[in-house]
Amino acid sequence: MQWEQLLSLQKQGDKKKRIRVEEDQTRSGFEVDYDRIIFSAAFRSLQDKTQVIPLSQTSFVHTRLTHSLEVSVVGRSLGRQVGSAIINKHPYLAKVHGFEVNDFGAIVAAASLAHDIGNPPFGHSGEKAIGSYFKDGKGKRFRELLSEKEYQDLIDFEGNANGFKILTESKNGVRGGLRLTYATLGAFTKYPKESLPKKPTSHIADKKFGFFQSERSFFEEVAETLGLLKRGTGQDLSYCRHPLAYLVEAADDICYTIIDFEDGINLGWIAEETALEFLINLVKDRINTENYTALTQTKDRLAYLRSLAIGTLISEAVEVFIANEEAILKGDFSEALLDHSRYKAQIDDIISESIQKIYRSHEVVEKEIAGYNILTTLLDAFTTACENHFNGRATHFDTLILRGLDTPLPEEATTYEYLMFCCSYIAMLTDGNALQLFRKIKGDL
Repeated sequence: MQWEQLLSLQKQGDKKKRIRVEEDQTRSGFEVDYDRIIFSAAFRSLQDKTQVIPLSQTSFVHTRLTHSLEVSVVGRSLGRQVGSAIINKHPYLAKVHGFEVNDFGAIVAAASLAHDIGNPPFGHSGEKAIGSYFKDGKGKRFRELLSEKEYQDLIDFEGNANGFKILTESKNGVRGGLRLTYATLGAFTKYPKESLPKKPTSHIADKKFGFFQSERSFFEEVAETLGLLKRGTGQDLSYCRHPLAYLVEAADDICYTIIDFEDGINLGWIAEETALEFLINLVKDRINTENYTALTQTKDRLAYLRSLAIGTLISEAVEVFIANEEAILKGDFSEALLDHSRYKAQIDDIISESIQKIYRSHEVVEKEIAGYNILTTLLDAFTTACENHFNGRATHFDTLILRGLDTPLPEEATTYEYLMFCCSYIAMLTDGNALQLFRKIKGDL
């Protein structure tokens, strides 16, 4: 892969190639990407979507919105530091093509900002609720009406693939969705493959999938324009990652490792003494003892250690990326950047503590159960209404359900298309919206 191709400013529907030296120097196309994401309705909905604690009543914890903003800040730092090293190593990128250090930061920041934009309500349990409805629930009735890959899209409903759909789907007269640059779309796609074959290798890019069958042809266009190396065989579509996708992943890994942990501390689920010990083990080589001992409040000590921890892991990720740039460009780097960190053992300890004390806490589990029930009920109501509508058997209740949608149902649709419409509509709901709609359907006014 070649950097000048990977940094493509091309956008969906462009008739001519976009050149970096011809860009507005006060606001590049990559910076426009960031602005379009942050002003989108899909991004704003993240303010009421679960990061860790579903339907939380406390201001202590992060939502998907605050998490995404923090990931974008970390991503920008990662991108700029890597960009500085890349341009020093390949000066033709600046001299011939006009690329700047900040372009790398802008691409990674925009992709990081959008990294959770496709996640349904109630966190990862929301994805599982949608998948289970089609695999084990009433949605099994659609199996024979779908291709193997279409059905896999549903039973393994994936927030990353839904994010690509949201960012690129034409609807309501708006062509190309947000019309982001292909560089940002490439960096956004951590798993550049379709839903089947499922996890064909242990490569990090095969862990999940990054686009639905409905976006398959457009993703292929993006990948070919960027010069991503093809990995799939035969009719199976799979590519090597865009190199900057490794930085988006690292930004997310850094934030959820450190900041979810901090949420657990603020909620009182992780003892402050334990937290200080875990964080000190991660940053002990960088602590200024005099500054640290001068802090008398535990919250100030935690903030100091959190800042050091994030800075430490940013430096680690950049170092690993630069050391492995050649392998990454060849598609031979098969793990997450932080898997190669000198602090992997300390990171694993923090994540293990978070799993036990936060992600598996009674409050989280109980609310995930409620969220699971809410989404199953919504799916059943919407898919039944669509099914009956397109088969000419709509009941009055079905008609009322469809009239209540604030996104118009397509006039014509295949079974796969109307099922994806239902899933994407539900995935766009906030936690609160989903709960409110559930109560209406149940008659709880």
